[in-house]
Amino acid sequence: MERENEAGDRKELYHYQQEDIDAIFEKFEGKPDNYHLLYQLPTGGGKTVIFSEIARRYIEKYNRKVLVLTHRIELSKQTSQMLKSFGVKNTVIDSGVKDLPYNNDYSCYVAMVETLNNRLKDKKFHMDYVGLVIVDEAHYNSFRKLFTYFKNSLFLGVTATPLSSNIDLPMYETYNELIVGEPIQSLIDKKFLAKAVMYGYDVELTSLKLGINGDYTVGSSDELYSRSSMQDLLLQSYESRAKGKKTLIFNNGINTSLYVYETFKAAGLPIKHLDNRTPENDRKKILSWFHKTPDAILTSVSILTTGFDEPTVEAIILNRATRSLTLYFQMIGRGSRKLPEKDVFTVIDLGNNAQRFGLWNDPVDWQYIFKHPEQFLESIRTDAEIESYHVYAMTDEVRAKFAKTIDVTFDIEEEFRKAAEEKHKPKTVIEHSIRQHAFMCIENAETISEARKLAKLLDPDIEYRVKQYAKLLAKTTKNYREWLIEDYKNRLTVMIGRIFNKYQAGDEEPLELKKL
Repeated sequence: MERENEAGDRKELYHYQQEDIDAIFEKFEGKPDNYHLLYQLPTGGGKTVIFSEIARRYIEKYNRKVLVLTHRIELSKQTSQMLKSFGVKNTVIDSGVKDLPYNNDYSCYVAMVETLNNRLKDKKFHMDYVGLVIVDEAHYNSFRKLFTYFKNSLFLGVTATPLSSNIDLPMYETYNELIVGEPIQSLIDKKFLAKAVMYGYDVELTSLKLGINGDYTVGSSDELYSRSSMQDLLLQSYESRAKGKKTLIFNNGINTSLYVYETFKAAGLPIKHLDNRTPENDRKKILSWFHKTPDAILTSVSILTTGFDEPTVEAIILNRATRSLTLYFQMIGRGSRKLPEKDVFTVIDLGNNAQRFGLWNDPVDWQYIFKHPEQFLESIRTDAEIESYHVYAMTDEVRAKFAKTIDVTFDIEEEFRKAAEEKHKPKTVIEHSIRQHAFMCIENAETISEARKLAKLLDPDIEYRVKQYAKLLAKTTKNYREWLIEDYKNRLTVMIGRIFNKYQAGDEEPLELKKL
């Protein structure tokens, strides 16, 4: 988010970046040495540029050293390069640095948390002379272990999402206050970020399990997203919304990502897979291929959520559900970089994530989230609540297969009410629904075999109707609901066979449905 000035030798800041830097220095004025400030700015807003200028100005103004903390080696290297471009003489403290004399030539250090923590713990380094500590990706909690070594330093935490990755260690306990930067919609309006065109598909997530970290487990995600129905949905959504676009697919498990790779490869699409076990050389080759190939597809597992910058990405597919607001913004943010020929990018959501958190560019009350994280996390909608609002809508492709049927809808709630009024058993509702589905299949087919093939296309509608029915029954178990769905499909197959010949001979009419 920086630009060169006419001389080409010095970075120039955008107006909103300059304003935020001024506001941060104003907050520092007159504060005690151990004052901790948190700064929020969306992914793509130029956080590294901003804190590089803060480091330069702080060193110039106070003649004290600065330390920048990161959590990944790639981020350390990128940060070091950016600081150099601002004229800040710095060095990266990696595993090769065993000694660090006080009177060195560097005015700034960039360090990974674990490496620095080991050096400080072993008393190899003494860094109590550092005046300002900048914490990148401050929502991670690994940084807290270092705070004890910098009791007389100012702290500036920088993050796109001021919500701690650990609910037991809220950010308001670490930072005195929060400064909120430019919101996403404003950055889009001012042409600093590309606009997200989002497509959501209602997905059944009740089989997912929550882990101790508060997010869905890899095992339950792998089980759901490796199913052929989910792989089909992924491929169909890609082909209808993102075909030919440079695409990143985010998954929750390595098994899922490998399934995605095989599915897309079998479809003849240019795809590669990447995870944290991929050797460094292979990773470089894959990322180079991704950069150079206009319609490349990269399926990965979490590894590209931070420290990865590929502005040419045109489509993001969330092939997973998450209850992490941070991860939600990080994944979509990978596609938000603006280019002269790129004003918009596509987001395909296959995890009900937008229904959980809102659209990517919706306003967010970060001050409330910072001050009341427990209440915010409790207010996140459950999957059952989200799915209670899902309404099944037949796709145009499936609807075309039932062209001879005037009305393919069936109001379970209304039928349930009528059955209660007429003192019929609730199961008559399911019987009427099965009968309607049977006639839909029969009047659009020439043979019993064709009719039964059409019945397979009704699986999503059947599942939706049974769920509505089960909800009206009040207390039902998951096993009972699953049995109801299977029983419905079996009875539909039997009914098609029983009435097909009568219907073809003109003895059965769909109107009989209305007489029941």
